[in-house]
Amino acid sequence: MLERLIGENIAMTISTAPDLGTVLADPGQMEQVILNFAVNARDAMPNGGDLTLQTANVELDENFARSHPGAQPGRFVMLSVSDTGVGMNEETVAHVFEPFFTTKELGKGTGLGLCMVYGIVRQSKGHIWVDSEVGRGTTFSTYLPRTDVTVDEASGEALLTRRAAGNESILVVEDDPEVRELAREVLAEHGYRVAVAASPEEALAFSEQSTGFLHLLLTDVVMSAMSGKAFAGRLREKHKGLRAVFMSGYIDPQLMQGLELDHNNAFLQKPFTPHSLNALVRETIDHAAIEIGPAVELNEAVAMMLGELHHDAGRVVAMQRETPSISVR
Repeated sequence: MLERLIGENIAMTISTAPDLGTVLADPGQMEQVILNFAVNARDAMPNGGDLTLQTANVELDENFARSHPGAQPGRFVMLSVSDTGVGMNEETVAHVFEPFFTTKELGKGTGLGLCMVYGIVRQSKGHIWVDSEVGRGTTFSTYLPRTDVTVDEASGEALLTRRAAGNESILVVEDDPEVRELAREVLAEHGYRVAVAASPEEALAFSEQSTGFLHLLLTDVVMSAMSGKAFAGRLREKHKGLRAVFMSGYIDPQLMQGLELDHNNAFLQKPFTPHSLNALVRETIDHAAIEIGPAVELNEAVAMMLGELHHDAGRVVAMQRETPSISVR
């Protein structure tokens, strides 16, 4: 998945500690952390470059804590994401985790991605640090406290994959072919019957010809012909009880309010992970919250994000826990 996201002009290297410790964290949220770091790295390297993901066990001492405000000494698991992009000056670094702060042009970023990352790390009682210099790239380093809690192998495997199966019918409407195909692949792998359309017109034509019941609509919020909300209303004239998941990479308070989010309407922010897509779809269909256990080995979360969920033209990029490093170019 990350290969698709970052593009062919960026070389990705993954280096993991084989004996990496356990942290208390939501695996889906950790996927989101990696995804947001990768998106920022990609945008910082418009002409290509190198992206490096690394995990390690570290001991932070008093000197480190004094020189890094908010940090605490102790045993931690470190996850760092480095790029060779344009880098940031000191003023930008000082504001990088603030809500709605972005250096991207209007419509290209929400200014919420790194703010969300910061919240996830702090929620897990961790610490995050940025090292950046203009022209030399950026490294984001997160430190999550190690725990002695043991992850039960059987329950841990089910917890990490979160492959909640289904057989319902889903219509995906998205004009971006890569996003559309990713959504189709993820949902089909989980057993759903998936139809895709590039526009509301194409989707309405499909609906008119279809005789089966449609359970869920996965659609972009903003489309050229009509809004996602208006489109969902049209489909509900035929498919009573249809539930909808609206997608967008840009969050506007008035737009969100207009979606009238409730148990029939949910929101999924782009970029999304396979885990977050599948979990939200299942939750919306079931109208029931999904419980995610707290214990996860970070190497396994990274492996799931970079390997197990990535299937591209029959080629699987896999990363085993006992393999210390892998380079993907």
